[in-house]
Amino acid sequence: MERMDLNHNGRRGHRSPSGRNPRRRKRALLIILPFIAVIAALIILIIPRPGAAPEVRRTPIPPAPAVISPAPTVRAHKEIISRGSTLAEILPKYGFLPKEVHELKEQVKPVYDLGRIRTGREIRLLTTPGGGWTSLEYDIDENRFLVVRNESGRFRAEIKEVPFEVRTAFLWARIEDNPIAAVNKAGEEDFLALELSDIFGSDIDFYTDIREGDTFRMVYEKKFLNGRPSGYGNILAAEFTNQGKTTQAFRFTYPDTRKSDFFDPAGNSVRKELLKSPMKFARISSRFSSSRLHPIRKIYRPHNGVDYAAPLGSPVQATGDGTVTQAGWNGAAGRMVRIRHKNAYETMYLHLSGLAAGIRVGAKVDAKQVIGYVGSSGESTGPHLDYRIAYHGKYVNPMGWKFQPAEPLRKEFLEAFKMEMEKLKFALDAPKHCLGACLAVSLF
Repeated sequence: MERMDLNHNGRRGHRSPSGRNPRRRKRALLIILPFIAVIAALIILIIPRPGAAPEVRRTPIPPAPAVISPAPTVRAHKEIISRGSTLAEILPKYGFLPKEVHELKEQVKPVYDLGRIRTGREIRLLTTPGGGWTSLEYDIDENRFLVVRNESGRFRAEIKEVPFEVRTAFLWARIEDNPIAAVNKAGEEDFLALELSDIFGSDIDFYTDIREGDTFRMVYEKKFLNGRPSGYGNILAAEFTNQGKTTQAFRFTYPDTRKSDFFDPAGNSVRKELLKSPMKFARISSRFSSSRLHPIRKIYRPHNGVDYAAPLGSPVQATGDGTVTQAGWNGAAGRMVRIRHKNAYETMYLHLSGLAAGIRVGAKVDAKQVIGYVGSSGESTGPHLDYRIAYHGKYVNPMGWKFQPAEPLRKEFLEAFKMEMEKLKFALDAPKHCLGACLAVSLF
């Protein structure tokens, strides 16, 4: 078939090989070359040069936290001191060497003598692994405890007060049997009845004078530890109605000496020269008499004292301040104590089973201080106390003798006492009657 060609006037004709346009090729190259240059530049930047280390992008690492060694585990130990125990016997159980026990006692002695630990008290100890210890505590009494801290082998000791919460409370009771039973019925403990007998013991003999229907009221301090009752503080005010006669007593502490005593509303001391009785709540088994059949000798002779029957070992208290003039065995009287008091009085305590610590000739004693214990020594048929009083050398009846009041309130403090008394009297005037026979409530 014949190839056709188009001429310039539009007619068909044959296409010559020279029909490709060189200008178009040149233009295309000019367009492509810049792209090739850019690609080449990118390749040069990406491909590392020989000998050049590749760049490594690193994320910053935060510093590791400081390693804190855990505190050594501390173990708590408690031990009630048994009869006859010493620190030398107790502490080695917790890793103490004999030398360490000795050093502990010596370093602590200026604060407290750990050689005087008492039966029934508690010791608390914090120990660490390996036999070390950090602190030791010892209950000195109901209100104080010793704290010893181990500071690298040096021991720091101090005496602290037990952190009681003290609340003021009120109690009213009617006696049906005895004061102790009345206090117990109100939900309180024997302590309050015993304290009541101390306050009014100069006027009322709590063994012979108490009658059914007698009443008493008191405002007192009640202690709490961790929210629970934990004993008592002071009785602040009290009233006792015995056989129709009412007596009131208000506690007052002298600001200068810090000594406390009880006074009636007029400022007179409720104490007398001597207490009426040397014992708390014992039964009288024999009275003062000019002629009594002796239970052993079987003859009539004067009985110059009052006998109190009580269990063996019951505590006997001095009925007044004084000086011991005799202490020990005295024939038929057995073990006895004789005390010389002011105003020409002497008191004697016979048939004791033993004497209290420190009771010897020349010793000074205070009223209500325990001086010995009920026994049956000498000519005696059973445990009892024979209590005697001599005035100017002559025996007098302890139950019938009229003692003079002790020193009244100092005049310079009378106004301060009256202000304090008015507050206590307001608290004491709480309701006197309730369902049943007794009432005990917290005031504030």
